[in-house]
Amino acid sequence: MAVRKSPKGKQTNLRHVWLASLGAVAVARRGASGAVGGACRLRGRVAGAAESAAAGARNVLLEARERAIEALAPVMERVGRAPNKPATRKPPRRAARKPASARKSAPRSAAARKQAERRVAGRGR
Repeated sequence: MAVRKSPKGKQTNLRHVWLASLGAVAVARRGASGAVGGACRLRGRVAGAAESAAAGARNVLLEARERAIEALAPVMERVGRAPNKPATRKPPRRAARKPASARKSAPRSAAARKQAERRVAGRGR
């Protein structure tokens, strides 16, 4: 079969436009997915760098704290505080008792009233 060439040269028809648009969509899709993938990879790198920077800062602060404690240990011993022990706290104070007028009187049973009367009667002797 012989290949025919058009006498006018290359002509653009609807089929050529359709195939060109499909190619353009495929290229654009690859570019978009590549950009999204690149953004995800970049986000992962940034997160990793932030984590490592935070860990490094934590290490530096811990080292500085240890050096400060070592430097202040003699002074703290003179004051009476061990450098690695927290300050002792006083035990919490008990709440003051309410005055008798502020307390609600609970109804007493008959046996409790009799015992209270016996106590009062015994004091008078």
